[in-house]
Amino acid sequence: MKYLCLIYYNEAERDAIPADEWDSLMREGFAHGDELRDRGVFLGGNALQPVRTAVTIRRKRGERSFTDGPFAETKEQLAGYILIEAPGLEAAKEIAFELPPARVGTLEVRPVWEREDLAARRVTAEERQGSHA
Repeated sequence: MKYLCLIYYNEAERDAIPADEWDSLMREGFAHGDELRDRGVFLGGNALQPVRTAVTIRRKRGERSFTDGPFAETKEQLAGYILIEAPGLEAAKEIAFELPPARVGTLEVRPVWEREDLAARRVTAEERQGSHA
């Protein structure tokens, strides 16, 4: 199953990391990515540019709106992602825990729905409410 590892950093804290430490972390991250690729686990990933480069787009009732910056103001910002293959959530968590960015920020691990399964896996509001009863 595919899992998306979303990497969150506090950009100010990340930018305060001394250059030599940051370079070391990046080299380690690239080497770890190569190792995961060799194991057939790494499917892709990229770093994202700072939130100041983001634009949030909304489309409601035919109206378009564009806002500079991310959707929500938070202490940590989405900094990148890594797509992995793992047999289950526990294995995906272990892979994510080993990722060097986990030492600097927060990683969110989320299963990916394959396109062909997306409609079949949709959970309606009624089904969600029924599961809480």
